[in-house]
Amino acid sequence: MIQFLSILAVGFFLGMRHATDPDHVIAVTTIVSNQRNRMRAALIGAFWGVGHTLTILVVGTGIILFNLVIPVRLGLSMELSVAVMLIVLGLINIAGFLRSMPKVSANPEEEIAHSHSHSHGDLVHDHPHVHSGATHSHDQGSLEWLDRVLGKVGAYQYLRPLLVGVVHGLAGSAAVALLVLTTIRNSHWAIAYLLVFGVGTIAGMMLITMGIASTFRMVSGVRQNISRKLAMASGVLSLGFGLVVVYQICVVAGLFSAHAQWTPH
Repeated sequence: MIQFLSILAVGFFLGMRHATDPDHVIAVTTIVSNQRNRMRAALIGAFWGVGHTLTILVVGTGIILFNLVIPVRLGLSMELSVAVMLIVLGLINIAGFLRSMPKVSANPEEEIAHSHSHSHGDLVHDHPHVHSGATHSHDQGSLEWLDRVLGKVGAYQYLRPLLVGVVHGLAGSAAVALLVLTTIRNSHWAIAYLLVFGVGTIAGMMLITMGIASTFRMVSGVRQNISRKLAMASGVLSLGFGLVVVYQICVVAGLFSAHAQWTPH
C-alpha cells in the first residue's frame, strides 16, 4: 500500500512538472494574454489540463491494456499537430495586435485614428477608433464580431484551452504510457498513475495560468501598451516555436521521407 501511494505521489509531482514544458507554457500564454482575472485564468488552465488528461487516459489506457503500438508516422503526425496548433495560436495573437494598431489617415487634419483598451467582463481587448469631423466610428473587425456573438456563450472562453489540451495530450501520451509500462507492471496501478499524473498536470497548469494572468494584470496596470506588446511577443514566440517543431518533425525526423524516425518523448 505504501508503495502504491508513493507511486501516486510521484505521478502527481511529475504531472505538475510536465505542465511546465515549453510548448505547454507558450500555448497557454497566448490564450490567457488578454485575461486579467486570476480565477478565470486558473479555469482556463484547468480546462487545458482536463483536455490533456483525457487524451493521455484514452491513448495510455489503450497502450497499457491492449499493447497498442503507435506507428512512426502516426506518432510524428500527432506531434506535428501540436506544432500547427502553436502556429495558429501565434497568428491569432499577432493578428489581434495588428488590428489594434492605429490606422494612418490620408488626411491627418480630417481624421484622427487611435486605439484604446476595451473590456468585455474580464477579457481586455484593444479596439481602433477613427474620428472624422463630428463622427466617432468603431472598426467592426472580426474580434468585435466574436465578442458580440460568442460572448453570449459563457463556456466559449474555455473551449479553446480544452481543445489545445487534447492536442497536447496526443503528442505526449505515448511517451508517458510507455514510461509507466517500464516501471509499473500492474495495469490497474498503471492506469491509476496516469490519472494522478493528469491531476498533477491540471494543478500545475492552473498555477501557471494564474501567474501569467497576474503578470499581465500588473503590467497593464502600469501601462496598457506594454501589456499589448507582451501579448504580441507571446504570439511571435508561439509562431517561431511552432515553425521550429515543424522543421524538426518534417525535415530532421523525416515525416515525409522513406525513413522516418520517431522516439516518444
